[in-house]
Amino acid sequence: MNRPSKRRPSKGNADNQRFPPKPPGVNPRSVNTSDPTTLKPGDIELEMGIPIPGAIQPKEQWTQTAIKRLPEAPFVWPDLFGREAPVAMDIGCGNGRFTISSSVRRPDWDHLGIDALPTVIRYATRRGNQRGLNNVRFAVSDGWKLLDRLLKDESVDEFHIYHPQPFSSVEDSSRRMLTPQFLGLLHRRLKPNGKVFLQTDRKPYWQYITSCFSALFDWEEVLEPWPEDPHGRSRREMLSQNQNLTIYRGIATRRQGVSLESVAQIVAQMPAPEFAVVRPQRRLYRP
Repeated sequence: MNRPSKRRPSKGNADNQRFPPKPPGVNPRSVNTSDPTTLKPGDIELEMGIPIPGAIQPKEQWTQTAIKRLPEAPFVWPDLFGREAPVAMDIGCGNGRFTISSSVRRPDWDHLGIDALPTVIRYATRRGNQRGLNNVRFAVSDGWKLLDRLLKDESVDEFHIYHPQPFSSVEDSSRRMLTPQFLGLLHRRLKPNGKVFLQTDRKPYWQYITSCFSALFDWEEVLEPWPEDPHGRSRREMLSQNQNLTIYRGIATRRQGVSLESVAQIVAQMPAPEFAVVRPQRRLYRP
């Protein structure tokens, strides 16, 4: 069993020398955020002053990225995207920042972003549509339903899970997504050498993630912001950076040569995510 790295996690403001914090007393939710109703072809959309990759296209070049009705059977990627390509999946994609960014950066990959909240999926699909992207789809779904019913074994190259809902109290711990059974499904649905990219700003959750993922996957902690997205891969990460919270990041690679029986045994020995998560002290910006 590989042991997790002993290195210290990075701070949310580790990149501040290159990207100075905004002045104190400003609400980051409203600073330099584009009004989507006023965007014109060629415009770059801003969220909290940070560009969302991909220029707005003329309306005749917009695409349809919404999956309005989930299939009854598992996804068949060539039927959904019209080609064979690596697949990256963003579980809890929120308003689509990372999914859009990765789709623009990696046109040779296909992407599926899901979230249980229809409101944020509407934001995500609008962004995908306006950029004319053909390699991304968005759907309203929770992670459990997706992994359990809608994916085949060894069918996904990457899972991305950024800031899963921590549910602070022990009484609500059964609502947490990253349970031992969920980790077992992630392992089964990944292709050989497939990866799970993870991130949270809640230390107890991170300690649980590190312990359980390192038991089933080859585990690597990431000490700096993601190089492709130094300003943040999600709105939650951007807010955490502005609040000067510690952000924990890691990559889990599917361990090879592990039978389904061994996976089941490892999962059965993992503890349930039953712990309290204390809300970090929040500051919008450093003075």
